[in-house]
Amino acid sequence: MRSVLSASLSALLFVALPAAAHSPIASARVAFDRDGVTASQAQGLADVTAQRALSVDDPVRIASISKLVLAIGVMRLVEEGTFDLDTDVSTYLGWPLRHPRFADTPITLRLMLSHRSGLTDDAGYWATPLDGDIREILGDPRAWDRHAPGTWFRYTNLNSPLVASMMERATGERFDLLMQRLVLQPAKITACYGWESCDTATAARAVVLYDEAGQPVVDNNRGTKPACNVVRARDRSCDLSLWQPGRNGGAFSPQGGLRISASALARVGRLLLGEGEIDGVRVLSPASVQTLLTPQWVYAPGNGQTWEDGEPEPPPGLPRATICRYGQGTITLATDHPDCGDDPFGDGVARVGHSGNAYGLRSGLWIDPASGTGVAYFATGMDGAPTGTHSAYTAEEERLATGK
Repeated sequence: MRSVLSASLSALLFVALPAAAHSPIASARVAFDRDGVTASQAQGLADVTAQRALSVDDPVRIASISKLVLAIGVMRLVEEGTFDLDTDVSTYLGWPLRHPRFADTPITLRLMLSHRSGLTDDAGYWATPLDGDIREILGDPRAWDRHAPGTWFRYTNLNSPLVASMMERATGERFDLLMQRLVLQPAKITACYGWESCDTATAARAVVLYDEAGQPVVDNNRGTKPACNVVRARDRSCDLSLWQPGRNGGAFSPQGGLRISASALARVGRLLLGEGEIDGVRVLSPASVQTLLTPQWVYAPGNGQTWEDGEPEPPPGLPRATICRYGQGTITLATDHPDCGDDPFGDGVARVGHSGNAYGLRSGLWIDPASGTGVAYFATGMDGAPTGTHSAYTAEEERLATGK
């Protein structure tokens, strides 16, 4: 956790020397309001080998913004009466989910969506084979934090596959197809969790993600649709008939595997700005949107871990936290605390949305409900990119956030 730092020292740290040059391989930015897109730009190459220029309509693995869209799907099921945010999730899983040290404390969807479930990523979360059971991870003591559920914030990807498992078991529908029905198709958002529910033409336009050496690591689709879009079964087959509802909700990567373009991501933002309505179509109620956007956890020294599992703990004395307020699958920016560097816009406005960081990608979707405006962006090839001048986000994210 970042140590408490005086406001004056924090200010000195953010009046930094100009960031070293680090140009992304590709970047896209779409600004919008409730009525539509107000500005857009795309730069660089979606695919270096093919020398294919990026457009704002090219789909990219958007990383953890996937969790925000997942939460919209959960709220659809809450509105239908399938789920309740404060019910013990064991009811939905069909087996008891309990912290081994705090067996009398129920774990709820509200706690899971706001990363206060007591779970960690230290035992893994993404590699369960197609015919595997995600429940097996929970038998590893490393899957559990030392804090009781509800008392500690720890950003944990494992929450999402477990939530997706509940969604599958409750509906009998495969997660990627369920999200099409609940969210993406009603809002006319062209996107897919994994590539299976996207058509070949969409998959052919995939934005390739690159590591620090410039090597492709994700979605090097080479102008077609991948033959296998999940972690293969234990016998190395990729037969989707092996899928069973609720057994492995991580198969289609609910925590980070949404493929979506910058322009389609802007529609997610417009849906939130419209309090659940977009272009005359109501997807969520205003009350449900408010539930999503309201912080459930606000950072204070000693109440949470503000770095993601698997990343090194930040050095003491630096305001490096990019997450200091978290709702139901949403982050609120510009927290007034010297430990927090969560304002890439640099103007103190409490925008709401989510960021993404994986495989060299940095992404963001942020709305300002007060002004009715928002921005969606991403950049690839960002591993090793320098921090910006006024936040703990990278300099490129600050540029894309502000449009300057």
